[in-house]
Amino acid sequence: MSAVVVAVISFVLILLSIGAGLLLRYKLPDSHLSGDSKDVIRLATALIGTMAAVVLALLFASTRTSYEATNSNVARLTAGVMELDVLLKEYGGPESPLLRRALRDDVSSMIAAIWRDNAPVTPELLRPVTQEDTVLFKLRQLAPETPVRSSLQARALLVSTDLDQTRLNLFAQPPDSLSRPFITVLVIWLCFIFASFSMSAKANPTLAIVLVICGFTASTAIYLILELGQPFDGLLQISNHSLRSALPPLS
Repeated sequence: MSAVVVAVISFVLILLSIGAGLLLRYKLPDSHLSGDSKDVIRLATALIGTMAAVVLALLFASTRTSYEATNSNVARLTAGVMELDVLLKEYGGPESPLLRRALRDDVSSMIAAIWRDNAPVTPELLRPVTQEDTVLFKLRQLAPETPVRSSLQARALLVSTDLDQTRLNLFAQPPDSLSRPFITVLVIWLCFIFASFSMSAKANPTLAIVLVICGFTASTAIYLILELGQPFDGLLQISNHSLRSALPPLS
């Protein structure tokens, strides 16, 4: 279920709870909403409101940290691709164009695997068509004749191995399953809070508008949390433009 759908459902449930609270205001006897009963309702609402605020802050902090870590890995991947291309260019010889072309094929495969846009996962997304086509495999087959080329090969192998590990980490990015139960509980708490708010005063246009705006704001916060939990999809997805444009075209 997408973040937009969850946020809309949350907003609708909050609106229903507001309507239920306004209805209960007229159905319940005045003794139930005044005196000690009113104080108890106020304290209970404050308690649940505090817990909801804590859960909301923890969810946002957790998903934000995960999002920033993923963004850093993408930046690391881009920098590694650029460094590897420079190393392959410095290596020279007839092997250099072949290796650089293989690197570009690898980058295209990386982008297809990571930003898969909910496409079915196939072996072709994990790697190019054959293992022998990867730049890492081709680097291992080199037999440099000079110490300089040996040094360049060793460094290129190190960078290429790190790129492969980073790519697998990004490809295996797990779905944000932890936020879903917390979001469900949070929506239930918000429904209780808004129902309690709407019961605390007689209905009027100002009260209704304020409660609707607050409900929309709470739903927006839920939407942002869910969006941050899926860094390669949705409105806040991490851009692959830098990785796509990291390598200049081969002449």
